[in-house]
Amino acid sequence: MKGKLVTIEGIDGSGKTTIMEYLKQNPIYSDIIFTREPTKDWIGQAVMRAIQSDVDPLAELLLFTADHAEHIRNTIKPAMETGRVIISDRYSDSRIAYQSSTLKDRFNEPVEWIKQLHRGWTVVPDLTLLLDIDPEIAVSRCNSRDAQTKFEKVDFLSGVRNVFLQLAEENPQRFVIIDASQSLEKVKKKVDEAISGLE
Repeated sequence: MKGKLVTIEGIDGSGKTTIMEYLKQNPIYSDIIFTREPTKDWIGQAVMRAIQSDVDPLAELLLFTADHAEHIRNTIKPAMETGRVIISDRYSDSRIAYQSSTLKDRFNEPVEWIKQLHRGWTVVPDLTLLLDIDPEIAVSRCNSRDAQTKFEKVDFLSGVRNVFLQLAEENPQRFVIIDASQSLEKVKKKVDEAISGLE
């Protein structure tokens, strides 16, 4: 029996971390494997160092992609082969949305270039929950946190959000868009409904 892969996506400040904590603490999801990108492995740690420094955007993309490859080999495929459901906080759609925005001045069609980079070997999610929110609200949430990243700027996140929405429009059978500006209880309910609808 093949397992299912669920991914949770959204711009910084959309509430992904809060939703992941809710899912992890909810007994009805006790059999689910929870994971994330960047991973906690050494390549993932290199990605985090790149995010926190002034690394060339192309080098950053390739680090993310390397981490993704290891994540698939070490976590995603083994879980799915045993019939498990796995939920990942960020996945390849984040890379397409964020890194296409950092590379928009280098490539004519960065979204397509990054998609092509993943074609043929990545594992496509069965369900992607996109927590959608206005970038201004998202950045105001980010500003209340202790640790911030170079991505947490309104103009940048507006571009990232547009790519996420474009991906959702292209893949309506996979994406569920959830208004993350709603109350947390309403967001949780929408998330529960989407996951329970997995066949």
